[in-house]
Order: sequence, then C-alpha cells, then structure tokens
Amino acid sequence: MMRASPLPHLAWLSVLPVLLFAAPPDPAANLSACKNGWSSCERSRLTPMELSAVTLADRARNLSICRGGLSSCDQSQLTKAEAIAVAVAAYDRNVSNCNAGFNPCDQSRLTRSEAREVGVARHRRQLSSCEDDIGPCDPSTFTKLEVAGVARARRERAVANCRDGLGHCDYSGLTGPEAREVARAESQRNVMNCSYGWEGCDRSKLTRREAAEVDSAVRVSNISDCREGRDSCDYSLLNPSEAREITRAERARNYAACLNRRGYCDRSRLTPSEAAKIPPEVGDDSLIQMDPGGPVHPYGRE
Repeated sequence: MMRASPLPHLAWLSVLPVLLFAAPPDPAANLSACKNGWSSCERSRLTPMELSAVTLADRARNLSICRGGLSSCDQSQLTKAEAIAVAVAAYDRNVSNCNAGFNPCDQSRLTRSEAREVGVARHRRQLSSCEDDIGPCDPSTFTKLEVAGVARARRERAVANCRDGLGHCDYSGLTGPEAREVARAESQRNVMNCSYGWEGCDRSKLTRREAAEVDSAVRVSNISDCREGRDSCDYSLLNPSEAREITRAERARNYAACLNRRGYCDRSRLTPSEAAKIPPEVGDDSLIQMDPGGPVHPYGRE
C-alpha cells in the first residue's frame, strides 16, 4: 500500500504565515488607529460613516494642537471661528508667559496695561529672589524700603540657618539674644542626636543633667532592642537586673518555640521539667534547627 506524500502538507504550512499576515486588520482597531492619527490606519478600509467620524477627529485633534501652540498645527484646516479661538489662546499664552518670566514672551504684543503688569510681576520676582538669595540679585531698582526688607529677610534666614544647623553659621553676626537662642537650639539638637545615637552627637558638650538624660534614654532604647532581639542590642549596657530580665524573656521565648515548634529551639537550654512537657513527634525529620554546636532537632532526636 502506497503512503501519501507529505509535500502538499508542507507546502500548505509554508504559505500559512503569509496568509495570516495578509489578513485584513480588525475594523474596530483600524477605526481607532485612524481616529488617533496612527500610521497603521488604512483609510481605504473605512466605511463612508467611519470616514466622516475620522475627519471630525482629525479636525478636533488639529484644533487642540493649534490651541497648544505646537508647530504641527495646520492653520488651513481651521474654520474662521476656530482660527479666532486659536488666536485668543496664543495671545493669552504670551501674556501668561511674560507675567511668569517664561519663554517665549513677545513684549511687543502686550498692551500698555499688560506691559505694566508684567513689569510689576518681574519686579516682584527680583525682590523675592533677593530676599531668598536665589539667583542673581540686582537691588538697583529697589526702593529704600525694599532694600531694608531684603536685608531683614536675609538676616532672619541667616539666624534660622544657625538655629536649625543648616549650612555655615556666622556667629559673629549674631546679637546677644540671637546667639543665646542658637545655643539653646544647638544644645537640644545635640541631646537628641546623642539620645538616638545619631551622627552629630558630641558628649563633651553635654551638661551633667543632659548626660544623665541621654544615658537614661540610651538604656531604655537598648533594653527594648534586647527584648525584641534586635541586632542593635548591646548586652554590655545591661545592669544585672536588666540582664536577668532579658535572660528570663529569652528562656520563655525558647521554651515557647520548642513547645509550639515554631522558631529557633535549643533543647539544651530547657530545664528537665520544660523538656518533659514537650511531647515527641514522630516522622517529622524536616524540622531541623541549627545552633552554634551543629544541627539540633527541635524534639531532641539526633
């Protein structure tokens, strides 16, 4: 009996990808692409109703582009009413840019009153820049009252920087009350840094009372760290009473871990009575814990 040749099937498989890729696009997807102005749009496949909808979408998109002042705007597609709306938007955008100090700004297109408003806005920006010491400062156009205001604002900022520990502080420029205020703030900041172990702590600047407060805060924080088993626990800072408390807490934790079979369990630290209360569990060799001496089964089997 003769077997059929596989060549016709292979030929069919070879042309299948071509047929698949040659299939017409989904009408809904093509309509969406045309409405959004995408390059995948095939206008020849649109129905007359769809083509009308795409034309409206094109006009709306072009109007939005023109209102935004983009270079891709096609003025020839605008109606008279749309062209007027675009001109109004362009004018308002120029006024807004000039008032805010943005580019592009065409001062020649401003009315006299608009030019005065832009000048006032520019003067306020210059005054604010000088007061905040941001960017170049040209006080030549300021009144005497404004110059005094700039000097006062700069001094207040310098005192605030000294008080808050920001940047360089010129102590020589501080008055007596200002110097005392800055000293108090520095002392409080140093106490806080030392209490929380933060950078900038200088214990040599602590008074006896402050040192006692810091030591108390550090001890309380350290006890909490030890109770919670955190890495920051410093056992050397514990007094005998605190050390006994931490030891009791750890023994209770270890017993609970062994009893509940959850967490690290070291049976060697259990008392005989505690070990007797833990029932053996057969057939669970996967629950093996590790201790510094090697693997230890939570239920005592070796």
